[in-house]
Amino acid sequence: MRTNILLLLFLAACFGCNGQKNEKTFSLAGNPIVTDNFTADPAPMVHNGRLYLYVGHDEYYEGQDGASGGKEFNITEWLCYSTDDMKTWKDHGSVLKPTDFSYGVGEAWASQVVEKDGKFFYYTTVQAGEPYNSKVVGVAVSDSPTGPFLDAIGKPLITDDMTNNGPRGWWNDIDPTVLIDDDGTPWMCWGNGTCFLVKLKKNMIELDGEIEVLSMPRYIEGPWLHKRGDIYYLTYASMGMGRERIDYATAPSMNGPWTPQGELTGMAENSFTIHPGIINFNGNDYLFYHNATLTLDGIKGAIGRRSVCVDYLYYLPDGKMAPVIQTKEGVTVKPNTL
Repeated sequence: MRTNILLLLFLAACFGCNGQKNEKTFSLAGNPIVTDNFTADPAPMVHNGRLYLYVGHDEYYEGQDGASGGKEFNITEWLCYSTDDMKTWKDHGSVLKPTDFSYGVGEAWASQVVEKDGKFFYYTTVQAGEPYNSKVVGVAVSDSPTGPFLDAIGKPLITDDMTNNGPRGWWNDIDPTVLIDDDGTPWMCWGNGTCFLVKLKKNMIELDGEIEVLSMPRYIEGPWLHKRGDIYYLTYASMGMGRERIDYATAPSMNGPWTPQGELTGMAENSFTIHPGIINFNGNDYLFYHNATLTLDGIKGAIGRRSVCVDYLYYLPDGKMAPVIQTKEGVTVKPNTL
């Protein structure tokens, strides 16, 4: 009997009264947001008054600093953090891995989660094994924003043979972003070197038409779709002076025409890459991105050891976004008004 009681006490310590794991919390102290993991490719989502932030977990390995050709990056899982006030954050840990897909062979890239009809759809990039042997776009689904997420269709949503290889070849099908339009139509944009756009069926797991190529100035990767008022925004990582910066374009509808609006923010400190995530939460607008300024356990940030950050975002009267200055304080100070 005593053994059974001890076991119950142990289980109660491991799980909350709602059956979920007890997640640790931390207070935001500026940029970067997370200081106990290297994190990259932020994807914010708001649900029921709470902001959820999905990130790739950049993981160090011996020999990483001498790696090249994409081997500098080592992401084998996606993490989730959440907050209801942008001050106190909850760490939900790992919520999805590329090996959770039957075709995944252990390499993860950027992703985004969107909610529709009480379901949470996780669109992400996976390195696929046979018969694909390339980057693919997969989709997982859950009844909760923190998972568990399960493969929604048992195969990739986008494979290499469906797109024009362009300048990036077998790895241009990465970094999906999804926007659900006001009429309920989902749109997905993705691509490295080439910017692809396609309409999805309202079930969120099938294509609904031909894949379109969008011509964006200096486009590299990491697109992010959002809408404010009557304006649609496509924000993406572009090529700056030897490293990526963030540019954007606007349109009156998802069918275009898309008008380039130039730079939103410049190159990230100590990082070749940068990745936008834009959201409105509790009356403020935010730009999430990553740099590589974090030192963790004596290991410095690098091209494949990045750190997610956030700063306030402002809109001008004509609907354009004001240039964002990347700060160390982030959103720990009160926002200014233009």
